[in-house]
Amino acid sequence: MFEQYCNEIKKMSGFNKDDILIPKFELYNNGNMKIYYAPHNEIVNDKAKIFIVGITPGWTQTSIAYKTAQIGLLNGFDHTQIKKQCKKESRFAGSMRKNLIEMLDELKLNDRLNLDSCAELFGNKDYLLHTTSVIPYPVFINNKNYTGSTPKIIDSEILYDYVKTYFYKEVNTLSDVLIIPLGKAVEEILIQMIKENVIRKEQCLLGFPHPSGANGHRKKQFQENKDNLLDIVNKYFEYVRRDL
Repeated sequence: MFEQYCNEIKKMSGFNKDDILIPKFELYNNGNMKIYYAPHNEIVNDKAKIFIVGITPGWTQTSIAYKTAQIGLLNGFDHTQIKKQCKKESRFAGSMRKNLIEMLDELKLNDRLNLDSCAELFGNKDYLLHTTSVIPYPVFINNKNYTGSTPKIIDSEILYDYVKTYFYKEVNTLSDVLIIPLGKAVEEILIQMIKENVIRKEQCLLGFPHPSGANGHRKKQFQENKDNLLDIVNKYFEYVRRDL
């Protein structure tokens, strides 16, 4: 949808909620739930080895993506280049990215990828990484970031339709990637896809905690699940991704 919205993005004078969470960027509104356009989940790195999946873009990601898109448009960059840059700059931005990298390094994923740190996945080794959200556009419930519950994605016709339309399609373009779900809401979707034989359990890092700073149980969950997570990573690279 980037071409549909690029002229409006180019004209923006600010990137606050009053500038973005407005009717012209609205994709859906039932009063309680609102879904808005954002320009950073419209491109797929089909060469990726690691696939990190969130629930839905949060406000911080959304604002960064809009600002990055406008810079690219004002400089006359190619639209594909702009969408790549939007994804690179905004994915899991802030403390979430730091927490995510720390956990991935503790699971020795960096060693498996021949990296000093998984921080490189967000830098000069980003060709190894694809990121998205099961719902690619930001969702707000009562004007707050949607957290994956109330309603559950599978229980919401509109949200599950986004998953089937966009996320399933992305998964089908990637081959045997290691899928890292951020939180239980994403994990529930992956488990459903495993049941449908869309993906394999062996390629899913089930039990990985959501890295948000708002998840106060993150460290405890990680330590409780660490041995199992390490086992999944080791078996994945030994038996699934022999080419790495």
